[in-house]
Amino acid sequence: MEFKKQLEQYRTMTEQALAEHFPKETLPYDKLVRSMEYSLMAGGKRLRPALVLEFCRVCGGDIQTALPVACGVEMLHTYSLIHDDLPAMDNDELRRGKPTNHVVFGEFTATLAGDALQAEAFASVLSAPLPPERLVKCARILANVAGYDGICGGQQLDMEGEEKPLTEADLMEIHARKTAALIRGACLMGVACAGGTAEQEAAAVDYAEALGLAFQIRDDMLDVLSTAEELGKPIGSDAQEGKTTFMSLYGAEECEKRILALTEQAKQAARRFDDSEFLTALADSMAVRRS
Repeated sequence: MEFKKQLEQYRTMTEQALAEHFPKETLPYDKLVRSMEYSLMAGGKRLRPALVLEFCRVCGGDIQTALPVACGVEMLHTYSLIHDDLPAMDNDELRRGKPTNHVVFGEFTATLAGDALQAEAFASVLSAPLPPERLVKCARILANVAGYDGICGGQQLDMEGEEKPLTEADLMEIHARKTAALIRGACLMGVACAGGTAEQEAAAVDYAEALGLAFQIRDDMLDVLSTAEELGKPIGSDAQEGKTTFMSLYGAEECEKRILALTEQAKQAARRFDDSEFLTALADSMAVRRS
């Protein structure tokens, strides 16, 4: 299947499954449920679910059985975005072209929405119709990328790094956790859903780490070079918060070179699978994205 059509199929599958997750009746804590739904259904690339589904496919698995795992990854990603935007963190007021969760629902509800989405992420993963050993492996991967050595540790380092001059090694330490960890987890969970081999896991990690770093460098560039309309969130926020970024360290020309080199690394890793067309095209598309 042609890349764009397959990506759209994955996005549509994910959107439909996510939409079915929430109760339609009014509940006593309905504001919390609507807050969770507001951010989860706000659109986006659905990159991480697509990675779960595609790695499952290329490892010989059934993507329908991996769909709850893909949804769980997106729930965890959405929780991290809600918390990133909170006044205590980045204090952003726009996300994906819409007011951020705490602007609409208030800070305490937004905080609880993130907490609940993290719990629901594991519930979704563990509901997948997969053998128990694969479910346990997926849940363990998700826990590892979500915890102190993953997203939370990366966010801690990111917040502590504000108004401080950071080195390239410092940035790598932050973004190996904050950005790349969940991308790596999505790829590994896709392999786990299919019962993949150690060799396939290694190739997935190599692909994810190159893709994740290229993704972050492009993010840093877009924060300087894009527009709020195109990006769907405020630009220039990194500079306002005194953050060292790949853009401030390297400049635009060097960032582009590094993105190209990392994209090639990702494509080389993808070619270790028999069917690498989608993964190589995805890496190319992420290298030139505008949002």
